[in-house]
Amino acid sequence: MKFNVFFIGLCLLASGNSYAAEKTVIRIGVQAFGTAAWELAALQDNPQAADFQLEIQHLANAEAGKIALQSGAVDMIVSDWIWVSRLRATGSDFTFYPYSNTSGALVVPENSPIHSIKDLHDKRLGIAGGELDKNWLLLQALAQQEQFDLNASVEKVFGAPPLITEQIKHNRVDAVLTYWHFAARLEAQQYRQLIDGKGILEGLGIMEDVPSLGYVFKRSWANEHKQAVNHFFNASKQAKNQLCTADAVWKKVIPLTQADDLPTQTKLRQRYCEGSIEHWGKPEQLAAERIYTMLRQLSNNQLTGKSEHLQPGTFWSIE
Repeated sequence: MKFNVFFIGLCLLASGNSYAAEKTVIRIGVQAFGTAAWELAALQDNPQAADFQLEIQHLANAEAGKIALQSGAVDMIVSDWIWVSRLRATGSDFTFYPYSNTSGALVVPENSPIHSIKDLHDKRLGIAGGELDKNWLLLQALAQQEQFDLNASVEKVFGAPPLITEQIKHNRVDAVLTYWHFAARLEAQQYRQLIDGKGILEGLGIMEDVPSLGYVFKRSWANEHKQAVNHFFNASKQAKNQLCTADAVWKKVIPLTQADDLPTQTKLRQRYCEGSIEHWGKPEQLAAERIYTMLRQLSNNQLTGKSEHLQPGTFWSIE
């Protein structure tokens, strides 16, 4: 596997090369145009990062990131806590620290007659991912609360997000359940969001903001470099805040969004900032356990593995 590697100097040099050699190097794998890359780009001028240096390795996709992390090619990637818990159940040492609570959204054309989940009856639904996509499983659970069998009532089209986007643009499907940034791009083109991942969870009684994605890394590695890792997370949060509040900082990462028009750039920024993690503690972790139980039952253990509960150590806390 080949990686495009470059270094971002994130420190205020104090005593030349001897000081730089003492910094902890954090090898982090990200997709070149993923939102994590936006945050890392904004992090460059953050003086809080004085005791670490990032080695950024560009990855082709999420699966490549998982392979890189498990093989030891990188120290950290962005992934989800369901995967972390499943690995921990097999004896792995990985853990999770929240990055974003933005997930997916159900989107329809602006003039669509679809205004509720029940309106999807006998419609064609494009679904990004596969049968085990978390948003798809949870949307089915929400429909079940209304005595509506969504799985049996729609014509399903599964595919990668770009393919699903093309399907709705060419009227081959009536609605799409897709990843948040693809949904945001559609919204900027006059499509309408019916419900997002947070709304689905609220409908299922989960009122806490539970992160959908986070930084994943080995707990043993983080314990060896605790100060640098914690400083990285603090710097990362500050960088995200700057992207959401400082127009000058946001303008620097616009090329990474691959959006040429202002409406799309604006909508991407809005949805990205809505995913900020404001609270991360016991209530959110207990809510994650409830979501885990639902997903285990909905997927018949296929998504979570056979463990009845989230594995201890799944979540990392800054101390």
